[in-house]
Amino acid sequence: MSDLPIHAVLPDLLAALRAGNAAVLIAPPGAGKTTAVAPALIREPWCKGQVIVLSPRRVAARAAAERMAEMLGEQAGETVGYVTRLDAKRSARTRVLVVTEAIFVSTILNDPELQGVSAVLFDEAHERHLDSDLGLALAVEAQGVLREDLRVVAMSATIDGARFAGLLNGAPVVESAGKAHPLTVKWLGSRPDVKVDAAMASALVQAWREEEGDILAFLPGVAQIERTADLLAERLPGALVLPLHGQVEPAGQRAAIRVDPQGRRRIVLATSIAETSLTLDGVRVVVDAGLSRRAEFDKAAGVTRLVTVRASQAAAAQRAGRAARQGPGVAYRLWEEASHAGREAFDPPEILTQDLTPLMLTLAQWGAGDAGAMAWLDPPPAAAMAAARGALTALGALDREGRITEHGRAMARLSMEPALAHMLLFAAERGAGGEAARLALLLQERGLGGRGEDLARRMDRWNGERGGRAEASRKLAGRWAESAVRALRQAQGDRGEDRDPAKAARAERVDAPSAGVLLAEAFPDRIARARSGSGEEWLSAGGRGYRLDPASPLATAKWLVIGDAQGEAKGARITAAVTLEEADIARWLGHRLEERHTLRWNAEERRVEARLERRLGAIVLARVPDPKPDPAAVTALLIERVRADGLDALPLGAAARALVVRGTYAGIEALSEVALLADLEDWLAPVLEGRRDLEANAGRLHEALAGRLDWNEKQALDRLAPAEFRSPAGTSHAIDYGHEGGPAVELRVQALFGLDRHPCVGQPPRPLLLSLTSPGGKPIQTTADLPGFWRGSWKDVVKDMKGRYPKHRWPDTPWTEDPSLKTRNAFEAGKR
Repeated sequence: MSDLPIHAVLPDLLAALRAGNAAVLIAPPGAGKTTAVAPALIREPWCKGQVIVLSPRRVAARAAAERMAEMLGEQAGETVGYVTRLDAKRSARTRVLVVTEAIFVSTILNDPELQGVSAVLFDEAHERHLDSDLGLALAVEAQGVLREDLRVVAMSATIDGARFAGLLNGAPVVESAGKAHPLTVKWLGSRPDVKVDAAMASALVQAWREEEGDILAFLPGVAQIERTADLLAERLPGALVLPLHGQVEPAGQRAAIRVDPQGRRRIVLATSIAETSLTLDGVRVVVDAGLSRRAEFDKAAGVTRLVTVRASQAAAAQRAGRAARQGPGVAYRLWEEASHAGREAFDPPEILTQDLTPLMLTLAQWGAGDAGAMAWLDPPPAAAMAAARGALTALGALDREGRITEHGRAMARLSMEPALAHMLLFAAERGAGGEAARLALLLQERGLGGRGEDLARRMDRWNGERGGRAEASRKLAGRWAESAVRALRQAQGDRGEDRDPAKAARAERVDAPSAGVLLAEAFPDRIARARSGSGEEWLSAGGRGYRLDPASPLATAKWLVIGDAQGEAKGARITAAVTLEEADIARWLGHRLEERHTLRWNAEERRVEARLERRLGAIVLARVPDPKPDPAAVTALLIERVRADGLDALPLGAAARALVVRGTYAGIEALSEVALLADLEDWLAPVLEGRRDLEANAGRLHEALAGRLDWNEKQALDRLAPAEFRSPAGTSHAIDYGHEGGPAVELRVQALFGLDRHPCVGQPPRPLLLSLTSPGGKPIQTTADLPGFWRGSWKDVVKDMKGRYPKHRWPDTPWTEDPSLKTRNAFEAGKR
């Protein structure tokens, strides 16, 4: 294999690693970087220990190790070995160890110095998985603090060499030209009216008839692969159709990667698992649906959901390149060439889209006080890190200062999602570690135990399965359970205790918690109660709504604990759950129950209702009237009601309303509606004390409003907006400052006799609108010009009024008369 393109630049890479401790290698697909670099490094004088190669996926890790071993004439597990979660082959002779990214993170956490390791190679670094970015950050820090001699190499076909070089302290960039085989791209166009599997089957039939060589097809998920396989069985009965995804047994994966021993032509139906790292022998044709399944953390729903998106331009290029690795190839794309430029250039880094709870726990275990100071290509978002810190604090993994606790260290030793690690420790302490481990694995390994939402049924089926994957999974679950017990023992040893948790549970005859209780301990926010008789609608303790297929066997349950859900936050579809008995809530989850005093505004009765509730998060278990609600809370709710509805919600009364209107007219800030609503706690709260409604005494409200004014403000109010107008006759009349025509007053016309100047208010003075009435209170005239009225329409008024009110005075020149409201006879008698 010395003709691989990578061999042309290997001397440059080796020289860079002799002179320094880091390098960036850019090599196109098929150049040989995955299989050629590590074997070359173990022959270097400085390389006394192992070379660890990080691979993004289990299938790729195993395939890379087996290919390197084959090139050396050996079996995997000798000079070259591998370690994945479900499979491992290595020995004391192993010098090159291919591991998944998560395995490496666990390795460096347990041994920050990486004793016995000479180099770490980050293959396909462009994929920017969370564990890859984290592993690189930890390796760079370990290199800088503990292991200056450790070599670190970032490798990919499409990485930004300058960015990675900067992250590795100015490391040299070595670039391979690669071997260029012709690649023809055929654009088949999209068909929105046709399902993906049907469109793919048609395209595969076309490629089968038009091209030669094996075909690799990219589909978004397992379901689409299975449906496409069914269609091909009908349309191409002679074709050897092989699936390639994470749920396929190792033997089946090997068959998909290697040419058929009998020389049959193959169609390999793969997920994005085959995008990078893997070379599929014999493949000359790629058919790409142009779709990817991407894991995104839904912050609102609190779950990581798989979404189907358009594959990025970089992913499409990687896929097409599979066809031209070993010779000329053809790529069929099920979309239009004109729309290709509108696709994302690259997939977003997982550090920007994923749940960062595992990352936060790892950094706390590492002792990173400032995560932002570490070597990141993209630093973790602050908001996501804050949410992760809150989640870990709730699990008891971090203290209030964000430092890792003893329980958190035990969780970190289990190398799994923190919530599941917490569940496993909880179970191990109660003698149920085995069931919890199987439950955790069932949630992480799709396809174990078949399909369906009911995790208990899947568990039963899995326990009865005899395939290699099922057996390996059960063994892994057993190791997890043992690890949980060891982690508990280590924690007890740190405390000076000597107690086997599982034996203690059996000795005390403690009944083991059910699967529902175990899952509830991991995800307390996902405990859910049915909201409908059909079992379709569910409310979770976290306050979110979920939906379940009414035909599901779980639909008859009253309580569930949700292990996984897909879809939008509102009404996410339950895809995995287990039942929870109501009796178990009180027995096992009593520490999560709370009594809550609640208040609500009854709009019909216009009063506050107080209830005492027993709750499990957002789920109300019981509700009774609360005889002694918090008075301050009741007052606060009343105040918020006024703030929302405005001052009209209060029974202010005439005097109080008039005061507010006067204050507004005079420009007294303390009586403006904005200020009054802003300061409700100061002036209204004392008035509402002890009440559950807003029907406060009008007099007290007036006093409270008047009390807001100091001496200077009172003087200004009386000067700029006097409350009353005193007539020449000595009568007082309230001034209406809310009148549409300006300040207005209503009074009998006789009270203004003798006045030949129009009265004004305010500063600058403004004419007072006079509503003049007869002795019987009937309107006569409205005027803002009293002298003009006397000398104008008064004569017409006199003619009309003399006949109606003959006992009263109706002089021709009223501005010369003495003001009085008395009748004519009484007025004249008084003068005598």
